[in-house]
Amino acid sequence: MTEYHRPAVLPLILVGMLGGLLSGLFGIGGGLVIVPALVLLLGMPQRLAAGTSVAAILPAAAVGAVSYAIQGHVDWAAALLLAAGIIVGSQVGSALLAKLPVRTLHWFFLAFLLVVIVSLWFVVPQRDSEIGMTWLAGALLVVTGFVTGVLSGVLGVGGGIIVVPVLMFFFGASDLVAKGTSLTMMIPGSISGTLANWRRKNVDLRTAAVVGIAASVMSPLGALIAAGIDPFWSNVVFSIFLVFVFLQMLLRRLKDVRARRRPSLDSSGH
Repeated sequence: MTEYHRPAVLPLILVGMLGGLLSGLFGIGGGLVIVPALVLLLGMPQRLAAGTSVAAILPAAAVGAVSYAIQGHVDWAAALLLAAGIIVGSQVGSALLAKLPVRTLHWFFLAFLLVVIVSLWFVVPQRDSEIGMTWLAGALLVVTGFVTGVLSGVLGVGGGIIVVPVLMFFFGASDLVAKGTSLTMMIPGSISGTLANWRRKNVDLRTAAVVGIAASVMSPLGALIAAGIDPFWSNVVFSIFLVFVFLQMLLRRLKDVRARRRPSLDSSGH
């Protein structure tokens, strides 16, 4: 494990609370907040932060899923089918990381996010909408989980960012069912990823425990807020969060482009 100065408990609690609130509110893992905070604010190495985040997500996702389940907003069959696909897909994505044109995939994913952001303002699911489960829908859920797992492994994005809008727009789920099902789907994936990272000594269990416990305290609050918001405004808030994710990834892509161009400019004498 890379040597670094372990951060104090209080900053970890604050990071976990924010990640847990967003996890419950949007049905995501919270890694899009936890990883940058661990790296930029607390000085943790990027790879270690990613592995630690996967472990920290587990209690937040579990408590958030229970909160949605109590309200009747989890499609258990859909969650299991998505989980089966995402577990296999994440392994494939990790294996393909060095072989696929990741830069091209990043731009396609940014385009996908942009379409989702715009759609959230025009397509508002009904709160009583449910996933119509057929053999075809079941197969497509497994495929969705698999593709999500591949993209998560290759691009390092959380599965909830993909699954929540897909469940709403393509499977007819309400916003709450999409979020509750997404959190439930993350539980086996987080366990699998944490075991793999632990074997590779790529997780700080102490940091993950503090962040995860703090996140699990706030995750139910996020779920309650989500249930109390009108579906349209829920979409608006989710779209604003996705704009943040979009800008974060876009700036990272542009920074990489400038970094690749700089050596060629230096060698040409400019």
